[in-house]
Amino acid sequence: SIQTISKYPTMLRWIASSRSTRAQLASQRLFSSAPSMVEVTKSSSSSRLEALREQLAKEDANLDDFATSSFQKDTVIRKKAPPRKVLPKPRWLKAKPADSENYQRLRKTVRELGLATVCEEARCPNIGECWGGGEDETATATIMIMGDTCTRGCRFCSVKTSRAPPPLDPDEPEKVSEAIAKWGLDYVVLTSVDRDDLEDQGSNHFRMVVQKLKEKKPDLLVEALTPDFQGNEELIHAVATSGLDVFAHNMETVERLTPMVRDRRAKYHQSLNVLKYVKSVSNCLTKTSLMLGLGETEEDIMKTLHDLRAIDVDVVTFGQYLQPTKRHLPVKHYVTPEEFEEWQVKAEALGFKYVASGPLVRSSYKAGEFFLKNYLNEQKENEMVAN
Repeated sequence: SIQTISKYPTMLRWIASSRSTRAQLASQRLFSSAPSMVEVTKSSSSSRLEALREQLAKEDANLDDFATSSFQKDTVIRKKAPPRKVLPKPRWLKAKPADSENYQRLRKTVRELGLATVCEEARCPNIGECWGGGEDETATATIMIMGDTCTRGCRFCSVKTSRAPPPLDPDEPEKVSEAIAKWGLDYVVLTSVDRDDLEDQGSNHFRMVVQKLKEKKPDLLVEALTPDFQGNEELIHAVATSGLDVFAHNMETVERLTPMVRDRRAKYHQSLNVLKYVKSVSNCLTKTSLMLGLGETEEDIMKTLHDLRAIDVDVVTFGQYLQPTKRHLPVKHYVTPEEFEEWQVKAEALGFKYVASGPLVRSSYKAGEFFLKNYLNEQKENEMVAN
């Protein structure tokens, strides 16, 4: 260590002097053939060495002390950081197994057509329940368009990331509409990765997929969970006016935690402005989702809910954040089912048309639920009567 070495100034001068002398000798061997000069240098070096030895003898320590005992005592041994504490999952976080016949059928279609679903890419715990459906329930699959690789790297998301993802598939609108026709769904959710690498960020491709779906099945209800398109209103307009029924864009978390949770390009007020602008150019429902368990406070959540109602957002969902891998943000708190029920009551009291709140609720969780479908169908009927 520096402290140990500083105890031996003479030793340091001797080391420096020895190096200098060796350098001079090497230089003289190369550029001089006079042996007498070398002898003089050696003689001079010997006398200086004797003087240094005498001075070292007067000091308390010797070379052995310097090289062994003292050095070893002052050596700092680095210790590994303790492993990050991982909260054990509570008993209520138990999802339905993905093994039903309907689940297998949907999975097979996805594979055959080479489609990506956010259900699989984001490791959603509800895939068994949503894809499985049932006799009285609609099977819901959230199809992820524009590839499976995102240009952003949010700290909660397990979707693959790259600055230069593969190009868009021009046949994707046809493939998606074919898949929906095979599934026989009456409610579909489309989402996409962020494509900041493209000039229009994929907005026109998104629009084409929605229009193709409506063309093949006019009665199909389409929900689009979109990126923020960097707040570009022209690009947002292309998707909002494509004929979809629900425009969803997730806030993900409260304002205070946004810089730590989301990619630096995803900003809290930018997301609010996306939802606000959609209301001004389209009559579709607007929807957003919040993850809980990242360290937010009750005040944080209430502020976000008031911000959403101020721009007339219709639907909000609450779900528990679950750490997808060790590389992602850890869970700070597991919210109980009772607390989720309380947030549902509070949100409904603020005037949201529909609220879904629970540990395993996700933005597209059971998006085709009876209430939401009924609301949209009633809205369409009222428009027909008005016309």
